[in-house]
Amino acid sequence: MLKIPLNKLSRKGHVYNAPWEKAFDQVLTPIEIFIHRQTTSGILLFTCAVVAMFIANSDYSVAYGKFLKTYFTLSFGEWQLSLSLHHWINDFVMAWFFLHVGLELKREIQVGELSDVKKALLPIMAAIGGMVVPASFYLMLNPSGHMADGWGIPMATDIAFAIGTIALLGAKVPKSLVMFLVALAIVDDLGAIAVIALFYTQDLDLNALIYAGMTTALLMVLNLGGIRRSLPYLLVGAFLWLFLLKSGIHATLAGVILAFTIPAKPKYDPEAFSAQIKRLTRMFDGAYRPGEDIVRNDRLRSYVQSLESGVRLVQAPLQVIEHALHLPVTYIVIPIFALANAGLPFEVLQGDALTHPITLGVIFGLVGGKLIGISGATWIGWKMGLGKLPEGCSFQHIIGVSLLGGIGFTMSIFIAELGFATNAEDLLMAKAGIVIGSLVAGIGGFLCLYFAPHDATAEPQENEVEMT
Repeated sequence: MLKIPLNKLSRKGHVYNAPWEKAFDQVLTPIEIFIHRQTTSGILLFTCAVVAMFIANSDYSVAYGKFLKTYFTLSFGEWQLSLSLHHWINDFVMAWFFLHVGLELKREIQVGELSDVKKALLPIMAAIGGMVVPASFYLMLNPSGHMADGWGIPMATDIAFAIGTIALLGAKVPKSLVMFLVALAIVDDLGAIAVIALFYTQDLDLNALIYAGMTTALLMVLNLGGIRRSLPYLLVGAFLWLFLLKSGIHATLAGVILAFTIPAKPKYDPEAFSAQIKRLTRMFDGAYRPGEDIVRNDRLRSYVQSLESGVRLVQAPLQVIEHALHLPVTYIVIPIFALANAGLPFEVLQGDALTHPITLGVIFGLVGGKLIGISGATWIGWKMGLGKLPEGCSFQHIIGVSLLGGIGFTMSIFIAELGFATNAEDLLMAKAGIVIGSLVAGIGGFLCLYFAPHDATAEPQENEVEMT
C-alpha cells in the first residue's frame, strides 16, 4: 500500500497552489469566519433596514420606487411571465427563503428540537400563545373593515433578529434558552406559513391548482423513487411555483411544499460509508504510479469520482440543500427583501400615525401580545407539568425570550405586504408599527436577559415565580 508522509504533503510537487491562492486564502478565511457568526445575519439585516430607511427619506425615494415598479418579463414563444421587480422579490426571491424555512422545519420535526414530543411541547405551547394573543390584541383595536386584514402581522417572529440579539449576550444566556427560542421561532414560522396559505390567498384558479397538485405528486414520486440529486427537485419545484402563482395561493409556499418532499435520509449509514471509503482508498493507493498525476491515470480518476459519489450519498439531500441555501438566503435573499420593503418615510411617524389603530394594533401585538402569549402559555404548560423550563433558566429568562419573540421584522413585513397590497396608507401604518414594536421588543428583551440571574442551575421552584 502506498503511504505518503503528512510532512511531504506540504512540499512542492505534492500540493499545488495557484499563484494567488495563498493570498486569497488569507483574505477569505477571516471573511468566512465572520459570515458564519450567529450575530452577522442580524447585523446585516439591520444594516439593510437602515439603508432602506435612508433611501425612503432621501431624494432617491421616488426613483427607487419607480425602479421597484419596473417590469421584468420572461418569455418562451407565446408564453410569458411579466412581474414588477418588487413582485419578483416578494414572490420569487422569497420562495428560496421559504424553501430554507421548510427544510429547517422538516429537519427539526424529524431529528431536532421538535422530534421529542415531551421536549417540544412547551415551546409549541409558547409559540401558539405567541400567535393567538398578538392577533387578538390587534383585532381588539381593528375589529372590522379593511384594517382588520392586518391581524396576522404581529403573529410573526423574525428568527434572524431574535437569535442575533440573544447571541450578543454570549455566555450570559444558557444555551438551553437559545434552543428554546429556536424551537419556538420554528413553530411560529410554521404558523405564519399556515396563516398565509389559509387567510392571505386570492381568488383561486382551479385549473392551476390541479396542476400544482399534480406537480406535488411528481415530487413525491421522485422522493419515493430514491432520486437524491437536487436538480430534479428544483426543476419540478420551479413548475410548482409557476402553478401556485397562477392559482391565487401565494407562490412562496411552493418553497415549503418542495422542502417537505426532499428526502431526509441518506443512502449510506456511517458504518457502510466508512467501509466503502476504506475500500476505495485501498484501490486508489494500489492504482497509483509514482510520477504520474490523476490527469493521466483513468483508474485514479474513477476512484475519486466514486469517493465523491459516496460523500454525496452519506448526506441526506435535505441536509445538503439546506447547507447550500444557508449563505445565499441569509446574506442575499433576506437583505434584498429588506431593501425592497423596509423603507419607511419618517413623516409617517408624525401627526396621527402613532395613534392610528393599525400602528397601535401592531405595536401592542408585537410587544404586549407576544410577552403575555409566550410567557403565559409557557407558565401554564410548566405549572401543569407538561414540560420543564430550559435547564439553568429562571422565569425571567422566559420573559426575555417572550419579548424577543416580538421582533417580527421580516415575516411581519411580508404579511403586511399581503394584507394591505391594495392600500398604501394602511401598509405604511403597519410598517411603522412593525419598526417601533420590533425595536421596543428587541431592546426590552435584551435588557431583561442581560439583568437576568446568571447563576440559575436548576429548574425554578414554585415560589420563584408569581403571575397575576
